[in-house]
Amino acid sequence: MASRDSMDTKLIFCMKWGTVYDARYVNILHAMVARNITGPFKVVCFTDDSSGIRSEVDCRPLPSLGCEIPPDVPGKWPKVALWSRELDGLKGTALFIDLDSVIVSNIDDYFTYGHPQDVITARNWVRIFKKTGQTSVFRFPVGGHPYMLENLQADPANLSRKYQFEQNYVTAGIRGGIKFWPPSWTKHFGLHSMGIWPLRYLRAPIVPKGVKIITFPGHPKPPDAILGRWSENTTSRSPMEHLRWVWENRKTQKKWRKHFSRFVRPSAWVAEHWRE
Repeated sequence: MASRDSMDTKLIFCMKWGTVYDARYVNILHAMVARNITGPFKVVCFTDDSSGIRSEVDCRPLPSLGCEIPPDVPGKWPKVALWSRELDGLKGTALFIDLDSVIVSNIDDYFTYGHPQDVITARNWVRIFKKTGQTSVFRFPVGGHPYMLENLQADPANLSRKYQFEQNYVTAGIRGGIKFWPPSWTKHFGLHSMGIWPLRYLRAPIVPKGVKIITFPGHPKPPDAILGRWSENTTSRSPMEHLRWVWENRKTQKKWRKHFSRFVRPSAWVAEHWRE
């Protein structure tokens, strides 16, 4: 039987595969959790490369998806492997956090909200008229929904093409339906901190009221937001410098008008939180 201490330990999962995110992201996530949680916790990183990850993180091999997703299908389908019936001996309720996230306040409520058997996600901020989950931050009972992985393994090509993104598959597939966090808890940096694109030229990104975790899908990523650049391949510019750059490069940039919105001022508060 599990000890009382192990039962009370809060489980935080993350995944790192490929080369998009290095060990720094895992180490910073651990540090952010430690500063914003009460009581014992464990950060478990499922990864294909544990080099450089701090010893406090419990690194485990990437769970097998057990099937091939067609290369033309978008989304982070390796995350579906977390729904395995047996997840390397881990038990309990786990909170999954994407590596490109910034924790800005206490996350204890993510573990007490709702019922332990609920699957809880943020509500997708882009598809506002549909009740679609956003799985940058989600909680689930480990081993509680093995059919999610088994169903995908039975028909990976058709299901992945039908849903396109793993979070759409989770929304549609969880028996009994998913639940949503209170809207203020989990926010999108581009939509809620930066705001609509003309506003991005006038003020630095804000910390939304009542937020606990801010996610960074796409660009910019946290280290880029700190410096005020769109990606590691661009430079930090003033508003006028950026507008001039877009106009001068309009003939060489594909869909050049989109670059008008790809501007961010430096975000000092991201540096305050996204650190070891």
